[in-house]
Amino acid sequence: MSISEGPKGGGANNFQSLPCKPVLKSSDRLLEFIYNSKINKFIDALGCNSFLCSRYRGEGIVFGTPEEVWDCVKPAVGGLRVKWDENVNGFEIIESITDTLCVSRTSTPSAAMKLISPRDFVDLVLIKRYEDGTISSNASHVEHPLCPPKPGFVRGFNHPCGCFCEPLPGEPTKTHLVTFFHTDLSGYLPQNVVESFFPRSMTRFYANLQKAVKQFHD
Repeated sequence: MSISEGPKGGGANNFQSLPCKPVLKSSDRLLEFIYNSKINKFIDALGCNSFLCSRYRGEGIVFGTPEEVWDCVKPAVGGLRVKWDENVNGFEIIESITDTLCVSRTSTPSAAMKLISPRDFVDLVLIKRYEDGTISSNASHVEHPLCPPKPGFVRGFNHPCGCFCEPLPGEPTKTHLVTFFHTDLSGYLPQNVVESFFPRSMTRFYANLQKAVKQFHD
């Protein structure tokens, strides 16, 4: 697999969260992200100048069909993701808008020897299927009145991010998985902790995903 890091700015964090209503504007941002991601452009859709906000693109070949890989990574209540992804320990739907669009809350455990405390993320999530068999999950931060900050969690912010499960031509039992992370962890963290966390986390993500596909779909 390969991981690349997008540019980062310096200075104060100028992130502005998106309002929950109307969701159309947020959905348009996701669609813009999807378009640019599909043609392999790495965009800064909202702007983030804090060193706590890092942008990464990863890709790798996973042994398993796109549907099998999707089954392991899809954001779903009671889904497989919380069973294998060490960076996800909870997922809930705050509001269902359509069959493919919802507002969700994802919680993560402490990490980096507990230097990073538990986080949670409230996102507008859009699922999209393409004619070529690609399936994508795309998310961007929103605020929602039913999900204010919760005790014990630092509220993080996801700029447009997501993953794409793409068929591999001539290899029906393999999937080309492309992931985009553009996350502001918030809080007070040393820069070296933030910069080391994401690449290691993404590497483990792909390795653990391959084990999960084998475990749940062999």
